[in-house]
Amino acid sequence: MQTVINLGVIVLAYVFGSIPFGLLIVKLKTGKDIREVESGRTGGTNAMRAAGFWAGFGTAMLDILKGAGAVWVAQLVTPAHHWVHVLAPLAAILGHNHSIFLPERDENGKLIRLRGGAGGAPSVGGAMGLWPASILIILPLGMLTFFTLGIASITTMAVAFFAIIIFAVRASQELMPWMDVWYAVGAEMLLIWALRPNLKKLFEGNERVVKYSLNGWLRARREGKR
Repeated sequence: MQTVINLGVIVLAYVFGSIPFGLLIVKLKTGKDIREVESGRTGGTNAMRAAGFWAGFGTAMLDILKGAGAVWVAQLVTPAHHWVHVLAPLAAILGHNHSIFLPERDENGKLIRLRGGAGGAPSVGGAMGLWPASILIILPLGMLTFFTLGIASITTMAVAFFAIIIFAVRASQELMPWMDVWYAVGAEMLLIWALRPNLKKLFEGNERVVKYSLNGWLRARREGKR
C-alpha cells in the first residue's frame, strides 16, 4: 500500500508540474499563445517576452511553487520516505518541461512531443522545498547571472548548478542528506536536456542576449560605435 502511495505522490507531482501557468497567464493578459512567441516555451522568460515583466514574474513564482509544492506534499504524505521527497520535485520539473496538457501532434494526429518550459523555476522551487533557505542564495545568484550575462539558458542551468554546490557543502557538513545533492544533479540533467537547442546556439555564438543586462548593454555600445 505504501508503495502505491509513494508512486501516487510522484505522479501527482508530475501532473502539478504540467500545469502551464505561463500559457494561461499570457493567454488571459494578451490573448496570445505563448507557444508561438520566441522560444515557444511556457516559462517565465518567454512569458515576459510575450506579455511583459509582471506576466513573466507571476509565471516564475507559480513555477517555483510547482517544485516546492511537490516536496511539501511528499513530506506531508510520506514523511518517512525521503527518496519520495527528492523524486517528487524532479517529477514536477519533468512535467513542466514535458507537460501532459500540451501535446504537439503532426497532421496525422500522431504525438510528436509534449511541450513545456526549460525547468529553471521549478528546479529552484524543488531546492527551496528541500531546504527553504536555499532560495535566499540561489535566487540572488540567478538574478546576478541573468542581469550580468543576459542569457536565459545559462541562467537556467546555473540555478541547478548553484543548488549542487550549496547542497554538497551542507551534506559534507552533515546538515542534510547526500540524497538531496542527487536531486540537484538530476535537476541539472533535466535542464541541460531541455536546453539542447540553446546549447547549440551558444556554441555557435547565436544565443539571445537580453538587452537590459550588462552583456546586452556592452554589445549595444560596441555596435553603436561601428
